[in-house]
Amino acid sequence: MSASLLVFDELHYRYPESSAPALCGATLEVKAGEKIVLMGRNGSGKSTLLLHGNGLLRPQQGVVRWQGKAIEYSQSALRMLRSRVGLIFQNPDEQLFAATVLQDLAFGPLNAGASEQEARRQAEWAATRCRIEHLLSQPPHALSGGQKLCAALAGVLAMRPLVLLADEVTSGLDPWMRRNVLSILNEHAAEGGAVVLSTHELDVARYWADTIALMEEGRVVHVGPPAEFFTSSTWRGRIGADLWDLSDGRGA
Repeated sequence: MSASLLVFDELHYRYPESSAPALCGATLEVKAGEKIVLMGRNGSGKSTLLLHGNGLLRPQQGVVRWQGKAIEYSQSALRMLRSRVGLIFQNPDEQLFAATVLQDLAFGPLNAGASEQEARRQAEWAATRCRIEHLLSQPPHALSGGQKLCAALAGVLAMRPLVLLADEVTSGLDPWMRRNVLSILNEHAAEGGAVVLSTHELDVARYWADTIALMEEGRVVHVGPPAEFFTSSTWRGRIGADLWDLSDGRGA
């Protein structure tokens, strides 16, 4: 049985400016080696749930557990958590800020106390994993959108996290770059890590995921294997698959 890494347990959260809760009892377990696709309509709570995974948001009710222990929200505890649970945003410009890709990738390890030599080694390893070692001397703003995403992913991987939380990172990528990103995520899970990927892309859910977790109105309403969702008329409708003919890739 795979070890439990990250657990969202009955999370409730309401943004200050909102009249409706973003999370309303959301529960999900993430196990080692698992590839979870998080699905649901816009506003169902997917991004908010992911932001709780490494402590960027703190639940107003409920508990986030890391390897069986409730996470703490002190600066030192969050620094440790974020070295084990990495978050990649849909917009990589939110994560890239240094003068060169190498400096960006080395920032996390340096901030965690690594020596310059060790930080560079981790950055170069992550760049190679993400197939961007030829871009290390480039300024991030000069990269293409797909290259920026790979740089942001490499910056997270340089910390050697166990869990990757990825918020719609395959959206808008060309087929070659999307394949590259999914391959990187595959490698991470195959080595004993775990990935939670939020997406609206049905082919990613059907063919890439081990598990689909469906969110509605701030709750995880069902968790199961892709075959369960795509062979059930009920669940096909709930994830939007009834709007798409997966046999030929054309919309209904």
